[in-house]
Amino acid sequence: MTITKVPAGRMRGDVSQGFGVEILYPGLTLTSDDSGIGPIGRIDRAQVQSGHLIGMHPHKDDEILTYIRGGEMLHRDTVGNETKLDKTHFMMMNAGHTFQHEELMLGDRPVRALQIFLRPNAPDLEPMVQFHEFPEEYSVDSWRLIAGPSAAPLKVRSDISVFDARIAEGVRLRLAAEDTGRNTLLYV
Repeated sequence: MTITKVPAGRMRGDVSQGFGVEILYPGLTLTSDDSGIGPIGRIDRAQVQSGHLIGMHPHKDDEILTYIRGGEMLHRDTVGNETKLDKTHFMMMNAGHTFQHEELMLGDRPVRALQIFLRPNAPDLEPMVQFHEFPEEYSVDSWRLIAGPSAAPLKVRSDISVFDARIAEGVRLRLAAEDTGRNTLLYV
């Protein structure tokens, strides 16, 4: 197995001003031709202060997994959803041919979240949004399937599976895709 370390992403915004995001383009580690790797377009690691609104904005042909690790936010979109997200409530926005959404940070703590941008198998698909409540905040010492093309709580229209795990010190886990021969991106 070849291991390539992807450097930290570019920081945008300023957390002290309400919004800061590190944008990771994993493909730029390998080539200047493509900012992503296969179906992985980019990963945004954001910290947004309570009360901050990220106003209505468009997406096209993105499959975006929202994974919150702290705080809570209210998601609103142009297909009529208004749903609270937190550590156990996940969302997959399958933007398709046209889609707009906004997020309002709730509560009294900053929101810490990942948004994982995946590339669909085809352009201009029908937009849809999915929500899933997991019984636990994370899986302890085993991989939990979050999103995938089939048999996953959140469907992505691409050949990719997204897992998470919280691994205790001294515990070893085989990579979830190791047995299939697929490429793996491990985000720590």
